[in-house]
Amino acid sequence: MDYEAVIGLEVHVQLLTKSKIFCGCSTTFGGPANTNVCPVCLGLPGALPVLNREAVTMAIRAGLALGCRINPQSIFARKNYFYPDLPKGYQISMYEQPLAQAGRIEVRTGERSEVGNIVNRKRKTFRIDRVHMEEDAGKLIHDGSHDGSGRSWVDFNRSGVPLLEIVSEPDFRSSQEAYDYMSHLRKTVIYLGVCDGNLEEGSMRCDANVSVRPRGADKLGTKIEVKNLNSLRFLQKAIDYEIQRQIKVISEGGTLTQETRLWDEERSSTFAMRSKEEAHDYRYFPEPDLRPLEINEAWLAEVQSSMPELPDTKYARFVSEYGLGEGDATLLSASPDWADYYEATVAECRNAKAAANWMITELTSELKNAGKTIAECSVTPPRLGELIRLIDTGEISGKIAKSLFPEMFSTGATAPVILCRKGVSQISDEGELSRVIEEIVGAHPAQVESFRAGKSKLFGFFVGEVMKRTKGQANPQKVNELLKNSLEKF
Repeated sequence: MDYEAVIGLEVHVQLLTKSKIFCGCSTTFGGPANTNVCPVCLGLPGALPVLNREAVTMAIRAGLALGCRINPQSIFARKNYFYPDLPKGYQISMYEQPLAQAGRIEVRTGERSEVGNIVNRKRKTFRIDRVHMEEDAGKLIHDGSHDGSGRSWVDFNRSGVPLLEIVSEPDFRSSQEAYDYMSHLRKTVIYLGVCDGNLEEGSMRCDANVSVRPRGADKLGTKIEVKNLNSLRFLQKAIDYEIQRQIKVISEGGTLTQETRLWDEERSSTFAMRSKEEAHDYRYFPEPDLRPLEINEAWLAEVQSSMPELPDTKYARFVSEYGLGEGDATLLSASPDWADYYEATVAECRNAKAAANWMITELTSELKNAGKTIAECSVTPPRLGELIRLIDTGEISGKIAKSLFPEMFSTGATAPVILCRKGVSQISDEGELSRVIEEIVGAHPAQVESFRAGKSKLFGFFVGEVMKRTKGQANPQKVNELLKNSLEKF
């Protein structure tokens, strides 16, 4: 029997506020365990929560970007469950009245071929069921195996950090679609400035609800949740494994039980964590210490007016305004830092294609070798733009520019300063170049005869000889012009 997967995603986005959602404790990642805590985020008796307005503003911004309806009133609720990383024994979240609902986003996605390439790319709409706010739990640190023989510690620094949960409809039919959706979501929240998108640090985490059913059937299969996937690669691998596992169980006459599972990267498999709770198991009820959250028209208008250009819009503009191909536009709009750097470079040099080429090749290579981000780059857009201008005006060749760039990157010096220091300049004097060309043409009569007989590719041979003689300092445009005249005259 042929089966199809039905997948829904619940993505947790850690908001980039300086303080937690209900108290003033720092949200800085990486501090000593249990130092960024207070009576409120530890759930001590008598400690009352106070809502962080900045977190709400960020949540509204995300809801708008996802095409959601922002509800004028939403209600915080207590989600009751007992787990070592939850100090209060409940989590403050939203249930019946979330912040935003009924959104949809378009994502460019495709299918994986047998050799792993992505083919048949097209835009597909994925629906967002709801977007709600909640507080994060602490972090459990395990030392030992899954059988409980090891020890565990809990760090409450993350407890109370503001989260946004983005719940999709079950619109995904493959792990590739889930991967592309998650990638799109990550890029969007980074552009919005509401999350750094750092999956390794847990700034974004994903729970995948996976089920299978006979292809063409309307009824959904048994839903299995794979929890806390903090890597795009893990997300894809876990979904693929779970689809095959479920099909195997059903094909062999077994029965699937609704449960929560975890991904084990070492074993490349999922394993059971607990039986899956239903909503009534959490005993939701309105949080008595927080009033309903009301978002008036003025607040909504204020957030709407501050919305940045989103990645899809920027991508389309890069294609239309700068004439970039799809691949270059995708790379250069991948993050706000890259996009801003590119546009600043173009403004300086007025050569959109050259700026793209330099960023995607030389700049990317230097950043990768140095282990730096573009925000840490010592070659500023004005300095890269100046280098490209020197090439375009014929003052230096592309080869010379490439020889200068590593030193520009390592020292932060400008191209003119390095040129002066090295005593390197481009040879553009026609008399000097003509003498070199005449010597080379005269020394290769057989090649000249073959060129004049129709072997036009030999022109590149002569250009190479000139460049070799001048150590790459000859003006390429002048060389081509003078060499053509010399060969025709010879």
